[in-house]
Amino acid sequence: MTDLFGVDLPIVAAPMAGGPSGPALVAAVARAGGFGFLAAGYKQPAAVAAETADLRAAGIPFGVNVFVPSGSPLAEAEFRQYARTIAGEGAPYGLDLAGASLVSDDDHWAAKIDLLLADPVPVVSFTFGVPSPDVVAALRRAGSRVLVTVTSMDEAMAAGDADGLIVQSTDAGAHSGTHHPERQLVETRLPDLVGQIRGSTDLPLIAAGGLATPSQVQEAVQLGAAAVMVGTALLRTDESGASQLHQDALADPARTRTVITRAFTGRPARGLLNGFIERNDAFAPVGYPEIHHLTRPLRVAATKAGDAERVSLWAGTGHRHARTGPVADVIADLTVLL
Repeated sequence: MTDLFGVDLPIVAAPMAGGPSGPALVAAVARAGGFGFLAAGYKQPAAVAAETADLRAAGIPFGVNVFVPSGSPLAEAEFRQYARTIAGEGAPYGLDLAGASLVSDDDHWAAKIDLLLADPVPVVSFTFGVPSPDVVAALRRAGSRVLVTVTSMDEAMAAGDADGLIVQSTDAGAHSGTHHPERQLVETRLPDLVGQIRGSTDLPLIAAGGLATPSQVQEAVQLGAAAVMVGTALLRTDESGASQLHQDALADPARTRTVITRAFTGRPARGLLNGFIERNDAFAPVGYPEIHHLTRPLRVAATKAGDAERVSLWAGTGHRHARTGPVADVIADLTVLL
């Protein structure tokens, strides 16, 4: 941990795109002795630059996570069919989902890489794939360590010249980091996945997926993980940027089940089961970011209206352990057995 992140405590805050992982959360994790990642996903490069500047000015150790662009775009016919399928979901908010335009982008990939080369951060992590060798080499020359998120042995073996691997099981909340979203996800226990990959590489491993109790953290470290990455466990803390609707849903006793779905974004992601998933999951195509852009206006409107049945409530399998209070208290609890 000291070599890779410059901190001693083996706790890493996951980069939760869409608002939860803002500078306040990252700073709180650092002050508690851990290491946090800003999520560059969905943000304009200027916003990423502003957040990194704020943390750097405060002397906070941190990293930045970037989405690797998806491969082939979703066909217009498949997009249009799903848009018609979910059209009724937008009716309460006056949204014409059936007539929505197909939007495909690379989340400002080149601009974000240029930013991180011009203004380096200690660690850059990647999700959804492996960056090209020239990008990895350039970031390392700039002084950054490079981590790649992997969800299987074959992805770990394909991670190239990474300085470490984020090993993510299917228990993780929000998007799976799988490099192959078109494949059916195979349910994996984090201890098994860490053990398999640990036996095949000397790279530092950061264990991620459903970690929410001191015993789970202890087990991951004992199996050879250099650190654990937690996300859902921090969503209800004082410093979280998650919406109140999302935070309340995590504690709702009626919401006991999480599922992996493509319904909201066209990419497999784990969240609390709700009406939108029940009605539309069976029809959702593989198509990120096109489906993400299609449902985004609905998710924004539903969040403003307090409609938990039409918004993505991302959560890992350990969501019942998410607690309120300062980040420092959560981290102290998670590391009590170390």
